[in-house]
Amino acid sequence: MVPTPEPTPEPAPGEGPVRPVSVSLHEGTIAALKARTGKRGMSAYVEALIQRQLERDRLRELIEDAEAEHGPVDQAAVEAKRALLRGDAAGSADAA
Repeated sequence: MVPTPEPTPEPAPGEGPVRPVSVSLHEGTIAALKARTGKRGMSAYVEALIQRQLERDRLRELIEDAEAEHGPVDQAAVEAKRALLRGDAAGSADAA
């Protein structure tokens, strides 16, 4: 029996070879993108945007999974921790 080769794992976002793809964008979006990046920086800029959105999507999925398992987050606790991170003295006393 000939062994079956192991499937090659899909590269993670930001990994693997670069290849061209075609996307459709509004003319105004293209103009704003070119103004911000120049013609040569467009691909890197769009790549970074897509990677960031994928990270946000994965984070949202993790939050949804945690909420399904543990219930929704306590908004008062979130605000207390936010105040603590910002160095807000009034919120810090409540966050402890």
